[in-house]
Amino acid sequence: MSANVVEIVQRHVAVDATLAGARLDQAVAALLPEFSRSRLQQWIDAGQVLVNDAPRRCRDKVWRGDAIRVDAQLAVSDTCIAQDIALNVVYEDAALLVINKPAGLVVHPAAGNPDGTLQNALLHYAPALATIPRAGIVHRLDKDTSGLLVIAKTLAAHRSLVEQLQAREVHREYRALVIGEVVAGGRIEASVGRHPAQRLRMAVVAHGRPAVTHYRVLARFPGHTLLAVELETGRTHQIRVHLTHLHFPLVGDHVYGSRPRPPKGCAPALIAALQTFPRQALHAIRLGLTHPTSGEPMQWEIPQATDITALLELLQQEAARGTDPT
Repeated sequence: MSANVVEIVQRHVAVDATLAGARLDQAVAALLPEFSRSRLQQWIDAGQVLVNDAPRRCRDKVWRGDAIRVDAQLAVSDTCIAQDIALNVVYEDAALLVINKPAGLVVHPAAGNPDGTLQNALLHYAPALATIPRAGIVHRLDKDTSGLLVIAKTLAAHRSLVEQLQAREVHREYRALVIGEVVAGGRIEASVGRHPAQRLRMAVVAHGRPAVTHYRVLARFPGHTLLAVELETGRTHQIRVHLTHLHFPLVGDHVYGSRPRPPKGCAPALIAALQTFPRQALHAIRLGLTHPTSGEPMQWEIPQATDITALLELLQQEAARGTDPT
């Protein structure tokens, strides 16, 4: 399929202090996450991205207060093919699609994952999504994080959801099972950026982008805690990085976490479950936003992921065994 122009894209954004000194293509990718960096670079090269009303190169630096204006043509992408991949649809109307993403499903194609992604599945489920940036995907979950994702089905809904995300008006709540016994809930405010030595990881760094995470204790088990986590910002790997920063890594997080730590003397079944848990124990359980068309507040909640539930049951059994007077 060849690409056909479907709509004019116009955006006006300003560079904040966290992006001062960044390359133009890096800054505009951070400010307009609904578009891929390669698409934005093409627009910059074509003179369709202006900084203070003047064209710039991708490598030119931008500074705090610079006004960036995008005036470009949005085309149907023929680089992502439709694939028949099952979707667990939680809600759908003319403007929105809410799905429960399983662990193991990558959200959109990238290096190492050219297809077999949520974006490929969406293009098969609703071919009209080919006219929307990234098939309507406006936020993401890591490959091995399960739970709720909202998809925009129209360009107007896409703009509305992106604006809500940028204004921190989308409510996202997660369940996180961590290693260690957390005493009380709290608020984590620590900037997140690329790890200075390991480029595939993120880290708490002084010159990263501002990131805020809220958490509260739901249940404590021997050597582990179940947390409710809410995002105020949405940086890459934010929950995983922030909880590891507090020395409470997620169970099963082989990138940021530590080795499994089964409680001393615990049942063999629990030891095996903790040692073989295949992913980070993180599940997006609740999502709330304002409907782009009606303006009504909407919220969705799904059950806990079954693999995390099974692990919690073993931890509950261990806790009961530890308090059994017999």
